Amino acid sequence: MELLEYLNGAVTPYHAVELGADRLLAAGFTEQKLEEPFATERGKGYFIRVYGTGLVAYTVGEEFSSEDALHLAVAHTDAPCLRVKPVAELLSGEYKRLDIEVYGGAILNTWFDRPLSLAGRVVLRGENAYAPRLKTIDFKRPLLTVPNLAIHMNREVNKGVEYKPQRDLLPLLGMLKDGESKESYVRTLLAKELAVDEEEILDYDLTVYCAEQTCYLGEEEEFVSGPRLDNQLSCYALLQAICESKHTTGIHMAVMYDHEEIGSRSKQGADSALTGAIIERIYAGLGVERERMQAALAKSIMLSVDGAHALHPNRQDMYDPVNRATINKGIALKINSSQRYAFDTETVAIAQVLCEEAGVAYQKVANHADLAGGSTLGPILSSWIPMRAIDLGVPLLAMHSARELAGRKDVDGLLRFLAKFFT
Repeated sequence: MELLEYLNGAVTPYHAVELGADRLLAAGFTEQKLEEPFATERGKGYFIRVYGTGLVAYTVGEEFSSEDALHLAVAHTDAPCLRVKPVAELLSGEYKRLDIEVYGGAILNTWFDRPLSLAGRVVLRGENAYAPRLKTIDFKRPLLTVPNLAIHMNREVNKGVEYKPQRDLLPLLGMLKDGESKESYVRTLLAKELAVDEEEILDYDLTVYCAEQTCYLGEEEEFVSGPRLDNQLSCYALLQAICESKHTTGIHMAVMYDHEEIGSRSKQGADSALTGAIIERIYAGLGVERERMQAALAKSIMLSVDGAHALHPNRQDMYDPVNRATINKGIALKINSSQRYAFDTETVAIAQVLCEEAGVAYQKVANHADLAGGSTLGPILSSWIPMRAIDLGVPLLAMHSARELAGRKDVDGLLRFLAKFFT
């Protein structure tokens, strides 16, 4: 699967998982289900869909033994966005709008005046209460926009404005037509798109997303510009690497979690018992006792693969003078003494040598001492599964904007680094 094809298709976590599952099936992986016993064999690859928005994939070496280490790499499927509320219809005069809430730490002013669309999951009535039908939906066309207030009515706008999501970020869908119900125009829209009766719709989980396509940009097309690069670039790289994983020993595993942008506290998030439970089931399916599994994990290694802050050309004062990453100069090894990123000096050294062996440039990154910075999956997961871990990723500009910017050389470097890790 080509990079832009994946990025333009992974508009929500549901779509990222579906694209990932298709890629894994094409590579010969077998699907397993959480609600069924695992039948795991040496020399094969498997994947598990986790509640629609998470994905686990792993391969077992043909010569696997209980002493072998686990190579684990993780990323997340979600991104800051606008999420539609359960009752979505919100009329203003004749203007049809959607009632939304902000998901994650979005840069709000980047959502104005863009063509936006709608995607997610719709739940329909099934044969019984415990088996509803699940439908993934993507309108795949400009459907919405959030219009700015004209400067004539807010002449201080360029001095900075505090936006109120409940007032300022409600997307415009269209104009109310004669005879159209003002209480159900969203359900009517969904029913038409899915070709079902309105009465069949029980619920929905819908995301407003930037409808502009991801593209290559720059004088020599050296950049990748698009929505959700944090963290779909990493998800794409993990999928490519695990599908091409070549090893005769050990277990190689890639996990894509949901809800990282809001703290990871969910059944398909990293701050849960999910990963440990799946690892235990895999080892048990291979006939490995729990004590031996825990010994193997103690010598295993995990990569938390997420975007890093790239040096901004106009605001270099916001970065450490020397520990900083420039786009297209290599993947970032993320270091933070407060453990907001997972690392220790041993894992940093391991990552350096893997980069050297793969011919991949790398940069060591630490935050400006006066800024707290963000956190990611690494510290959360390594608190649940005590194994060596390091945070790394592609440097990004405009992180959490409706559109972000990365370097093509860095993406290529990440692909080659992960290929080395999974070999």
